[in-house]
Amino acid sequence: MRAVVLQHEEHEDLGLLGPVLTAAGFTLVRRFRAVEHADVAAELVVVLGGSMSANDVAEHPFIGAERALLIERLALERPCLGICLGSQLLAAAAGAEVFQGKNGPEIGIGPAKWMKAAQEDPAFQGVGAKSTVAHWHAQTFTPVPGGTLLASTDRYAQQAFRVGRSYGLQFHLELGAEQWLSWLKVHARADADALARDAGKLRAAEPANVAVLERLVRALSRA
Repeated sequence: MRAVVLQHEEHEDLGLLGPVLTAAGFTLVRRFRAVEHADVAAELVVVLGGSMSANDVAEHPFIGAERALLIERLALERPCLGICLGSQLLAAAAGAEVFQGKNGPEIGIGPAKWMKAAQEDPAFQGVGAKSTVAHWHAQTFTPVPGGTLLASTDRYAQQAFRVGRSYGLQFHLELGAEQWLSWLKVHARADADALARDAGKLRAAEPANVAVLERLVRALSRA
């Protein structure tokens, strides 16, 4: 099975998700800011995060190509997984509007609250009420047409959803503590020291988050 991974930044890779995909039998095909037509037929497409917007089609032509790929795969009912920017692109492909969040950027380690619908979803059954995850985004999106909301936070409602056989995660379930610390070095934020102190919370949550990723990948491999 092929999992095509669309990556937008050098430092934003699969993280904890990479070994989970490999253990599930996927061969990883990595693309950096590029799409190939053959990706339409891949068993899975994973779209990662990035600093650009899902609306930046003119500035970044690959964004338009990725949206077109996701639109086609949704129409063909072929599974996709979108994370952060990837979730926004998947939401836009399904007909949602992506826009700057009115509650400001959501950056830090904190809870994502799972909805009742997540407990009834094969990818998230038994996940519990909350997961401690990394958040790093400033944009959000309207409810996904035909989609099912799976998770929210106090700041932004649209945090995880299923549409057809595909899933979108606004938060970074794939991000481990060491990768979180490396991101802080890349971005050189004024509040980096305070954000770095929360790495221990993310490290403690890694086993539970990997277990959720394993359930999610099993569901996607059966889709």
